[in-house]
Amino acid sequence: NIPEDQADKLLLASWGLPKAVLEKYHSLGVVQMFEWQAECLMLGQVLEGKNLVYSAPTSAGKTLVAELLILKRVLETHKKALLILPFVSVAKEKKCYLQ
Repeated sequence: NIPEDQADKLLLASWGLPKAVLEKYHSLGVVQMFEWQAECLMLGQVLEGKNLVYSAPTSAGKTLVAELLILKRVLETHKKALLILPFVSVAKEKKCYLQ
């Protein structure tokens, strides 16, 4: 569980994302994360590029964790990222969404 003094980590605005990115998530109704999502982002050195393996049921919010990790790394390092998706339709959807 998230310690009470780090409860702000549930808010997307706490992760240093640009205003435009936050506005896009907010327009989709995503303002905060589930506790397990924030815990994933706070594990070890995940935000510095270390590996993370996590498992959750379908539609639990795994993609949000991956997107936040990718966005932070791309914006902070100015390098490219590779996002592998299982279907062409999902890839097209994510392309439009992430632009």
